[in-house]
Amino acid sequence: MKTVMKKVLLLGNFGVGKTSLVRRFVENTFSDDYLTTIGVKISRKNVILQEANTVVQMLIWDLEGKTATNTIPDTYLLGSAAAIIVADLTRLETLDSIPVHLDQFDRVNPGKPVLVALNKADAASLPEERKAALLSLPGVIDVEMTSAKTGLNVEKVFELTAHEVVSDA
Repeated sequence: MKTVMKKVLLLGNFGVGKTSLVRRFVENTFSDDYLTTIGVKISRKNVILQEANTVVQMLIWDLEGKTATNTIPDTYLLGSAAAIIVADLTRLETLDSIPVHLDQFDRVNPGKPVLVALNKADAASLPEERKAALLSLPGVIDVEMTSAKTGLNVEKVFELTAHEVVSDA
C-alpha cells in the first residue's frame, strides 16, 4: 500500500466549529468549551483507502476564523491539496462567507477540490434549495450536514476529502 501526504485546510468564520470537527475526526472527542485558534493548528491523521491501495496521511491545517478585520494570509493556503469550508447552521450569516473563503482558496490553489461542512446540524437545519445553491458554487464538490457534537458525517467529510486528493493527484 502506498502512502501519500496531503495538506488539507479548514476555512471558515470564527466559532463555526472547525477545531471541534478536527478534534472529533482526529481524537473522537467533543467539548462544549470554545477554543479560539490563533494562527494555525496542524493535526495529522491517516485515512486508509482500500480501493485505491493508498494511505492518505492528512495534514489538517485548522486556520483561525476569518472576520471583516482579520484575513487569512495566502502563505497559509499555499500547497494545499483541498479545503473544507465550515459554516455554522445556527448562524446563517456564516453561509454568506462561503464564497469569500472559496475565492481566496481557489486564487491560491486553482482547481483544487473544496467540500463544505454545514456544522451544528444537531441544532439547526437548512432548506434543500439553500444547500443546492452551495453545491452550484464553482469548485464545490460536496456539501455535508455535520455535527462535531454527535459525530454526524464528520468521518464522511474527511474520507471524501481523502478520496478527492488521491484522485486529483
